[in-house]
Amino acid sequence: MMHLTIPVLLAAALVGIGTFGVLARRNAVLVLIGIELILNGSNLLLVAIDSVDRSRLRSGSVLTIFSITIAAAEICVALAVILALFRLSGAVDMTAVPDDEEVRS
Repeated sequence: MMHLTIPVLLAAALVGIGTFGVLARRNAVLVLIGIELILNGSNLLLVAIDSVDRSRLRSGSVLTIFSITIAAAEICVALAVILALFRLSGAVDMTAVPDDEEVRS
């Protein structure tokens, strides 16, 4: 049987670093990396709990695969938005969103 101390501490560290990355950064790509760290922390916790709880449905593994799928779709959409933002303003700084006049011209 596996002890949950190390995976829970690692998941907490990943979520903490990801939260700091989301809150402290203005660069859109670094914010995306922070979101991915948060998602990976939750996936690690799901797999660790699933390894201890041997249910027939294997719900931790199934939820992890579902979460990875949702994260892949989210990163595709977010990168498309970041690319459009970069084409409009020339930077990926989230505080420097272009005005309506810049978008129309």
